Amino acid sequence: MPGTSPGASDAVEALLGAGPRRQVPLPEPAERERLRTEYGLTKAATAKALGVSTSTFTAWEAGQRDPQGEARAAYARLLEGIAAQLSREPAAVTPPQPQTPAPAPAETPVPVPMLDQHPDGSLVMAEAAPCVQCGNPSVYRSQGVPMHLGGFCRPGTQPPAAPVAPQPAPAAAAPPVAPPRPTAPHAAGAPSSRPASPRARKAPVKATATARPQAASGQVASAKYPNGPLTVIDLAPSGRTLLAHLVDGRVLDVPATTLPQLTEWALTAGLGQQRLHKNGKDSDPLVVVMADAAEFLGLPPMGEDADGNFERRIGRLPETGPIVKNLVKAGWQLTQRGFGPWARVFRNPTGAKRECVQYCIPMWAALTSGGWNVPTDLDAAQLTALLGGYAERVQTPRGSTAVTGLALMEALRPPTRAVRTETGWTSGPVEGSRTRAFDPAPPEAPAEHPVAKDRAPGDVLMTETWDWNRPLDLIEDRERGYPNVVGIDVNMAFLAAAGRLTMALSEPVHELNPVFDKRIPGSWLCDLSAAEFDPHMPNPFTPDGLPPTGPAWYSTVKVAYAHELGIPVQPTEGWLRHESGPWLDPWHKHLREAYLTTMVGLGVPLDLADLDIEAFLAAMAELKNGDATELAILHAIKSTAKGGIGKLRERPRGASYRPGQRWPALDRPTWDPLNRALVIDTDTVNKHRKIRRHAEATGEYPIAALADCIVYPSKGPSPLDVLRSSDGTLATAWRLGISPGHVKHEGTQTMEWAMELIADDVNPGRHIKGGDAYAEGE
Repeated sequence: MPGTSPGASDAVEALLGAGPRRQVPLPEPAERERLRTEYGLTKAATAKALGVSTSTFTAWEAGQRDPQGEARAAYARLLEGIAAQLSREPAAVTPPQPQTPAPAPAETPVPVPMLDQHPDGSLVMAEAAPCVQCGNPSVYRSQGVPMHLGGFCRPGTQPPAAPVAPQPAPAAAAPPVAPPRPTAPHAAGAPSSRPASPRARKAPVKATATARPQAASGQVASAKYPNGPLTVIDLAPSGRTLLAHLVDGRVLDVPATTLPQLTEWALTAGLGQQRLHKNGKDSDPLVVVMADAAEFLGLPPMGEDADGNFERRIGRLPETGPIVKNLVKAGWQLTQRGFGPWARVFRNPTGAKRECVQYCIPMWAALTSGGWNVPTDLDAAQLTALLGGYAERVQTPRGSTAVTGLALMEALRPPTRAVRTETGWTSGPVEGSRTRAFDPAPPEAPAEHPVAKDRAPGDVLMTETWDWNRPLDLIEDRERGYPNVVGIDVNMAFLAAAGRLTMALSEPVHELNPVFDKRIPGSWLCDLSAAEFDPHMPNPFTPDGLPPTGPAWYSTVKVAYAHELGIPVQPTEGWLRHESGPWLDPWHKHLREAYLTTMVGLGVPLDLADLDIEAFLAAMAELKNGDATELAILHAIKSTAKGGIGKLRERPRGASYRPGQRWPALDRPTWDPLNRALVIDTDTVNKHRKIRRHAEATGEYPIAALADCIVYPSKGPSPLDVLRSSDGTLATAWRLGISPGHVKHEGTQTMEWAMELIADDVNPGRHIKGGDAYAEGE
């Protein structure tokens, strides 16, 4: 080869000798998901094995991002190995089924070759070589020749000139068939004229339904609970029987005509969800009853209060009504909240197994209140997909999103565990958990709490999110000349604040003149009124953003921030916790993953803002037009995080409450208003720190702050007009993106509009999106 060195010639020959380099093939996205779910792998476990985040793996599996290089090769090898192993499993024996009309003749399946195996049954693997069927690389062999299996064959750029046809495979090597999930027998003793084994069939899916086969993956379906965590009960077309829609799309006949019979069936139907912590409890089956099915079972509509009807005033069926009386007669019990939109029906277990069923009644507004925002026009299949998607990413719903968020805290940090002693088993605490209930310190308690009875009016730990406007006389002429105001909103602000936050695990201890230690969560009495801040920004130590006027109680987070700012602080009194830890960190990670996974499903991956900021802004602007099911799940996840923090200081509810009485929430180990204060104060401090840094970088200050929304005067309508510094680069204090703690565009209005609101003492952050942020649950 003239003009080339010997070294270059050798390198060229080496490349040619290695054969053509082609991209490692992957199955279609639906096949990737099918292989993983049938093999029993969760997304998190698979992502960990591949060395990527769960959100990245989710995008790979959905086909929204394309793995490259070694990561792609590892993913392809995993999927091909799964396909090979699934093809060797014997088909499950199907129980006898009722005779049904024969289906139309199906296309004869193409025989699948048997891969070579070692004597121990493991697959023979060798150097990657072109598959004899498609020409793409495969590490597996069939009768000694390279071969793909499980949908991996793709047309190669240069198929082999002389493919070697494998010999017919033995009869055992039939095409891989997913073993049918076992169906639940009819509960013993429940009268029914139908066969004991329900018939499983695919649900008819409307063209508008969102297909979500992934709802049956991960923790949603398991060998222990083959029918998933929940079912939606609807009336059959005949109007004479009930049907149970499952999260994987199947439909079961339900041999029940009464609520007690349906409860018995649910216990034996293979419904439930495995625990999230080894010391926790499995989630009980959730039964969602559509309106027609509810009428079939005798449940009344939500109308005027009347004998036996749903009592809207107390939000449940009357205890003396026929429905509740029939449940009690059948041996079932109800919790104190009775049979309402969300109900728990249980009986004392005969052994170690729990006997409890959760009910959700949408026609009583179960899914249009309490943090839920589920479209009311969904059919049973669509509603199953939505709730199944939420259960997969968060956990089985337990009531309002706030109730579910609180239950998730205990599911991830159970208070107790079984401990073996010399005399037998007993209950012991779980390290890092809240293990017992105790009263708060007097300054931390809500006004209704007995310990707050004798405190002074100002002797209160005041912790709420900001509601602040900059006074009109402090809005400069330069800012008034800007055409717009732009609101930026912090994503999942409370959730971001809860990660790795040191929280209280024990009762408060009163101390005088304590030495401040930022590692000790508690409440500290000190005077921060002398601290001076630029009046163009809100004060970090008060909810209204105005300077404090004298000594007050502050959480550890705010006192630590005062030290960070160089403010001299000497607490004169403290209520301190000497047992502490990052109690909500698992909760933070779990909900963060659920939120990011949902955003990927809506077309906004985690790294989009880093890769293309304009594409990110466009995707977020179109988010409201995304899939309705995914949007409802997203809203529920946000409400779960926000409402769960609110439940840490749940106040008394109901007409039966009398001032000075204790209320049920006080008996929960999770109830502690200090921990709520620590989360909210961390969020406030994080925002104030970013306002300071943004002002240092750009010279711009906000004119309003409402909860998680910060409103800035702007030279243009885009958040980029706010976030760019004078040299055109993006300032980094506020970072656009979907990660919790990063920000998104909340809305844009005119400066004239904002000035009019401030003049009327109305916070622009409330309406900058176009509606009422508080009324809409933002």
